[in-house]
Amino acid sequence: MQPLNPRGDPLLLSNALLGAFVSGASIRIFDVAMPTVAADLNTDVVGVLWAVLGFSLASGGLSLVFGRIGDLYGHHKMYGVGYGVFLLGSLFCGLAQSITQLVAFRVLQGLGVAMNQAVGRALAFEAAAPGRGGRAQGYMTTAFHMGFLLGPSLGGLTIDYVGWRWTFFGFVPLAGIGALLIFIHLKRIPPRPTGRPRPVVDYLGATLFFVSIISLVLMLDRRLAGIMGTGLQALVATVLVACSLGFVYWERRFPSPMVNFALFRDRMFTFSSLSLLIMATIYVASSVILPFYLQDVLKLSPTVIGFLFVIAPIFTVTLAPLSGSLADRFGPRPPATFGVLALLISVLLGGVLRVDSHWILPTLILGLGGLANAFFNPANSVGIMNYIPRHYMGFASGTISLMFGLGGVFGVSLASFLMTMGFRASSGMPYAEPTPAMAGAFVSALNFTFWITAAVCTVGLITSILRGDGKRPSSGTT
Repeated sequence: MQPLNPRGDPLLLSNALLGAFVSGASIRIFDVAMPTVAADLNTDVVGVLWAVLGFSLASGGLSLVFGRIGDLYGHHKMYGVGYGVFLLGSLFCGLAQSITQLVAFRVLQGLGVAMNQAVGRALAFEAAAPGRGGRAQGYMTTAFHMGFLLGPSLGGLTIDYVGWRWTFFGFVPLAGIGALLIFIHLKRIPPRPTGRPRPVVDYLGATLFFVSIISLVLMLDRRLAGIMGTGLQALVATVLVACSLGFVYWERRFPSPMVNFALFRDRMFTFSSLSLLIMATIYVASSVILPFYLQDVLKLSPTVIGFLFVIAPIFTVTLAPLSGSLADRFGPRPPATFGVLALLISVLLGGVLRVDSHWILPTLILGLGGLANAFFNPANSVGIMNYIPRHYMGFASGTISLMFGLGGVFGVSLASFLMTMGFRASSGMPYAEPTPAMAGAFVSALNFTFWITAAVCTVGLITSILRGDGKRPSSGTT
């Protein structure tokens, strides 16, 4: 990693922001295209969901691996390769003639996103002037959520006017611009000193880690669990345990491990990472159940619900830079902990929802969730990245992406499990699945889910406080 520029590097920061925007948009833009894609490629919902799952596994499961490889071979090179892979994946997705091809090319597209996300925040940190790293992380959060916010709208317009394939083709020029910008930046980087030993990549550790993450996702996803059956689930569980134990054993003995467990001795890094996992889990768990309540219990129209769900990302997009600036000035703990507190209040309000609640109450819940993201994410990223040796910045950036990805999986699984248990207890039907048709039991299950997630969020509040004041960076310039 290059020394920090005392005046910053606007070109590099712009490229990091472009990558964050593209990543956010690529996650959401396909959501609105799924029904059209299914009809055009003669497949069903399950087939299209495999395209979603393949992208998610590739983009989330390999971010830590690519982050560490970026530490060894250069963050700029990894970022450029990520743009190239993403460009090819997007192009081939647009050309796909079958659902099998689309699934394969979505995996390729996800690999490109994983490479970009793995080192994107590290490049943003490098591009920032000294003392402005938090503000740069705030801009990254804003760019990502801007893509997340605009993705569905852009996807809908694209499908209506030029067809679903252009939801993929549209990313090709953006990825090309990003690759060109990183190429220009690479020309300014001094060549690697001769005689310096070549880095050794922990390929076995990377493989064991990736298989462990894939196995964990397969175990937690209820849709996949139903498809696999009991026998295959048992096999996946065995693979998960074996690969996880093998990974820990190997990493403690390999001279240049994929995961340096000594980094977790740093309280700021460890508790910031744990807080992010908890926050991502709780935010996703609350987000996936509210639409059912709004539409099927309160009987709001999809148009109204769509407008309500814009509130959260607007808060995040507008206030994230403020959080980063506060982290630069006061350390990551105050703004990040305020974000956790906002989410805790949000889920506590979810615990008092009723069958006839006014729509303002769930709107307040959504707004507090957006406020939580705005203040927590940039400051917490500073806590993860600013307090470990700089030659592990890619690993730190990859950790952020991994925690977000795992939080998404955990959140959906937690919400599904709690809603099912709460609904069965409220309805007195031991094998029933949650349905808004039984509004009273459904809302009781909703309350139960929010109360349990509030308890988990309280743990996140504690871990955020325990991270320390951030006044002692741990050899951040080594």
